[in-house]
Amino acid sequence: MPQPAHPAAINGLTLAQAETIAAAALAKGRALGLLPLCVVVLDAGGQLKSAKREDGASILRPEIATGKAYGALAMGFGTRELARRAQAVPGFTNALSDLTGGRAVPVQGGVLVRDANNVLLGAVGISGDASPKDEECCIAGIESAGLVADHGDPA
Repeated sequence: MPQPAHPAAINGLTLAQAETIAAAALAKGRALGLLPLCVVVLDAGGQLKSAKREDGASILRPEIATGKAYGALAMGFGTRELARRAQAVPGFTNALSDLTGGRAVPVQGGVLVRDANNVLLGAVGISGDASPKDEECCIAGIESAGLVADHGDPA
């Protein structure tokens, strides 16, 4: 009989949490009447936990959503702040893109996931509609799992 993973092997979010986040984020998008969305949930190590692409979402949405989540993890803050920094210091954004092999997408819609003790558990990225609406769905998904959304604005 296979042994379950040691508790220390869990790197942040559980699959159940990731699935809850993804489902609730998509439900929020439907409630708002948004264009078809793609949601990607990464654990604290940047590894994929869940990815869902709604029917009709364009073909590059999974990569964009992953890039939003990855960018948030790479910098340690939500992509709302990363987008501001991209506007203010485009040279840094170019360097970040080079350093990450183009994997960090510096636009709103990437939100860190924290627990009640502010421990980083992972990140959510959504792509499909306007970036602020994508972010709104990220936050709804995270909060539905009883976790804390860190979107990049100072508390």
